[in-house]
Amino acid sequence: MQAKLEQRSFLLLLIIVTLLFLYLLKPFFGAVFWACVIGLLFHPLHERLVKRWNGHENIAALATLTVCMALCILPAVFVITSFVQEGHALYERVQSGQLDPAAIMDKLRHSFPMVENVLSRLNIDLESIKSMATDAAVTSSRFLAQNAVQLGQGTLSFFASLALMVYLAFFLLRDGPQLVELLVRALPLGDEREYQLFGKFAEVTRATVKGNLVVAAVQGGLGGLIFWALGIPGALLWGVVMMLLSLIPVVGASLIWGPVAIYLLAIGHWTQGIILIAFGALVIGLVDNILRPLLVGRDTKLPDYLVLLSTLGGFALFGINGFVIGPLIAALFIAFWQIFADEFNPTHQPVDSQSPPEQGD
Repeated sequence: MQAKLEQRSFLLLLIIVTLLFLYLLKPFFGAVFWACVIGLLFHPLHERLVKRWNGHENIAALATLTVCMALCILPAVFVITSFVQEGHALYERVQSGQLDPAAIMDKLRHSFPMVENVLSRLNIDLESIKSMATDAAVTSSRFLAQNAVQLGQGTLSFFASLALMVYLAFFLLRDGPQLVELLVRALPLGDEREYQLFGKFAEVTRATVKGNLVVAAVQGGLGGLIFWALGIPGALLWGVVMMLLSLIPVVGASLIWGPVAIYLLAIGHWTQGIILIAFGALVIGLVDNILRPLLVGRDTKLPDYLVLLSTLGGFALFGINGFVIGPLIAALFIAFWQIFADEFNPTHQPVDSQSPPEQGD
């Protein structure tokens, strides 16, 4: 009796201390999460460098982080900075009246009168939509402008988080296998199950990050390029917005280039509008339809609808990090149930609904 009480008391305190530790790390969740992602993505490169340099783990980890900085982190910092600067310029154009959402809505109403008739039949007031569009433009542009100021004021905090992420990634690259072995030893799930789950975790994280980021970068780059070629202001800003929206399957970048194409048609720029529609549907959309299933769905072994639902749910719960966390949770859900089915019901045979039941003599 005494031994059971001591064991249960210890387990209770273990759970409490673990939850307190996780709560302690909550302010650094983003840095810790992306350090883990970097460790998983660049682990194969680190292993090759370790073999080439005869087991020098520290030098290999530093070289791997240097490659990561050059390929991922520095370009991301440049894009974010340029995006916020473009947002500040957009806010100034809205405030000065150079960009008037109400005037844009009026042009759309005069160019497409049938839309107004359809909306009136649905009891939708176009004036309220125009007011909402104006408020949304002012609010979003103000948000971008304020972030530009915060980026300058919070530079120290930003680079502190960046340094923490790189620092943690160094140790995860160097000591990753030992940490996995430690977790396998500590968790009471069975070594074979734990290695299977950790393998699935690494596989889905790599596939989701690489696949979604590649698709988003290609779609955002193509969208910004066609905006620049057509002379649409703020091509870099809208390219980055399309890149972020491309993280959402199915809809993605069309939420930007679609309305812009309609506006170009409304103001009489038929050539530009048709080019943008054709390029968006045939090129940008084709990238999503071809690359995403190949890079995300195939490697994660998740159906397209589950990728969509888990990504949207991840965005709703975890913000921008959700495009990785959502599919990861879905993949672990499938993996857990697969293990359960294999171990607890291994002899189950599917019932053939076409064959009639056997009749007794």
